[in-house]
Amino acid sequence: MSVTAPPTVLRRRLRIAAGAALLTLAVTGCSGLGRTAVGPVSYTTGKDEVVTVHSPSVKGCHAMDPAGSGKVDNRTLIDMELYTTRDCTGRSTAYVATTFSDTNAPRALPWRSYRFIH
Repeated sequence: MSVTAPPTVLRRRLRIAAGAALLTLAVTGCSGLGRTAVGPVSYTTGKDEVVTVHSPSVKGCHAMDPAGSGKVDNRTLIDMELYTTRDCTGRSTAYVATTFSDTNAPRALPWRSYRFIH
């Protein structure tokens, strides 16, 4: 006596296996893309010019205008940290959560670089 599954069970199993394979391919394909902080980072320079960077990379240090900025808006989906140096070093930092802003006090050093916390 041979035992075989009904055709509807086989089709269901085949669909589940195909769905799992497609999901695996989709995840693998997206992981090769460069990760970006989805959304803009805007800052105001010392000359009152607004600079906006759309979806910057989450990797590395991002230098701002050499004169720095007193106001930074983080409208990305990732938190960021601000630095008073051009190379994201030093102790004077500020943490800016996603969708928040930071405004320096008038006598404070301007922000000159930022990096994402991921």
